[in-house]
Amino acid sequence: MKNKIEVLQDKIIKAHAGGGPVRIESQHKKGKLTARERIHFLLDENSFEEIGMLVTHRSTDFGMEREKYSGDGVVTGYGTINGRLVYVFSQDFTVFGGSLSETHAEKICKIMEMAMKNGAPLIGLNDSGGARIQEGVVSLGGYADIFYRNVQASGVIPQLSAIMGPCAGGAVYSPAITDFILMVEHTSYMFVTGPNVVKTVTHEEVSSEELGGAATHATKSGVTHFACSNELDAINHVKQLLSYMPQNCEEMPSLLPYTPADENRSTLNTLMPENANQPYDVRSVITEVTDSESFLEVHKDYAENIVVGFARLGGRSIGIVANQPAYLAGVLDNHASVKAARFVRFCDCFNIPLLVFEDVPGFLPGTDQEWNGIITNGAKLLYAFSEATVPRITVIIRKAYGGAYDVMNSKHIGADLNYAWPTAEIAVMGAKGAAEIIFKKEITSAEHPEEKWLEKEKLYSDIFANPYRAAERGFVDEVIEPAQTRTKLIKAFKMLENKVVNNPRKKHGNIPL
Repeated sequence: MKNKIEVLQDKIIKAHAGGGPVRIESQHKKGKLTARERIHFLLDENSFEEIGMLVTHRSTDFGMEREKYSGDGVVTGYGTINGRLVYVFSQDFTVFGGSLSETHAEKICKIMEMAMKNGAPLIGLNDSGGARIQEGVVSLGGYADIFYRNVQASGVIPQLSAIMGPCAGGAVYSPAITDFILMVEHTSYMFVTGPNVVKTVTHEEVSSEELGGAATHATKSGVTHFACSNELDAINHVKQLLSYMPQNCEEMPSLLPYTPADENRSTLNTLMPENANQPYDVRSVITEVTDSESFLEVHKDYAENIVVGFARLGGRSIGIVANQPAYLAGVLDNHASVKAARFVRFCDCFNIPLLVFEDVPGFLPGTDQEWNGIITNGAKLLYAFSEATVPRITVIIRKAYGGAYDVMNSKHIGADLNYAWPTAEIAVMGAKGAAEIIFKKEITSAEHPEEKWLEKEKLYSDIFANPYRAAERGFVDEVIEPAQTRTKLIKAFKMLENKVVNNPRKKHGNIPL
């Protein structure tokens, strides 16, 4: 028995060694952790239980039968984060560059299936050179097996992808299907085709960092939700993200202890500029209303005209969508619409109530927007809000113009409660443009057109550019003093916590993709 135990211990030691000390040192020199080190920092101390440690590949081509490593380039298993069960796979770049083989894929699929069966989040730590070319179509089939399970798990359990190194070719589509992607600046990148192929096909000279680095995907493409300064920062972001989510679609997010206090926020009464066209940072509203230091912004550097993220309100996890007047006046455009729609759908999947702060002058006009599908993309956000069955509350803090008023979680598309500040302007368009259309003849025939225009603009503003017409119709449930916003919202979300919606029976809707 002693000999057999020694054999086992020897195999475990070899498995823990990965690709060996030279390759581990190379990994460290790049500023990267090993697969097992990442798991160590991610999970609670001594909670990790490995599955499939002794798996090896089955390939016999190109001399592969002479080079085998236990685990085959991926560490898989389960453990806890702050006491909560999670499943994790961590690709090992020291073994065949983390390349995906048939058995490598099987290990990941096994963990994915266990996560779905047991209703717990799945975290992928990606660091792979792509498909293992020595295995040909078998490795490609492994990717497809993973993609299929990603889709099956979507909306059932939270899926988070941390890109810790290269992620190229077919490998990018698994993270793309998951709920959130985190990248590490300067050491991770994602692209379908690399710089060499790009140069051959399009003759563009571009580096890996420019083509698919963290900064590129955080600002230009929106592929990544978080660009993190280093791997430990990415791991901490994963933990923070999970704290706002439930284990699965059947559960509710955790409710932190909360002691009611004076929730009046007098600062909000003086926050709004006197001039309705003057910008301000909507984050100042968010941080005043939500629990102290609880706001975690998502997609911070992409489509900055809309702000989305998680926060807590009276200890309750909520998702926030807010127009940002400090950038492009807070208009809705193609990128902002898709960014917000994706976030709304995630929150609805996992029972996270939605809070909307609205200050939107409309959709961004222009050929660029129209030719790139603002009709379809704007409809995605409209669809996402209309489909959502979680508690939904909107606070109109200033402008609510045109079709954008409808899209931003209006009463008409199923919002549970709509509040408005006295500064709210709910109208088809701004007073200046409306006056020009309605009173065009009077203005052009007047002795002093500019004065007449200002007079008619004030007339329209007095009639429509306020929250009271909408309140009279019941489109706004209450006009509130800004300082009371936090108090009202805490009570409202508490009232809505048992909300039930029975939608028409259907296989699934056809969102305008």
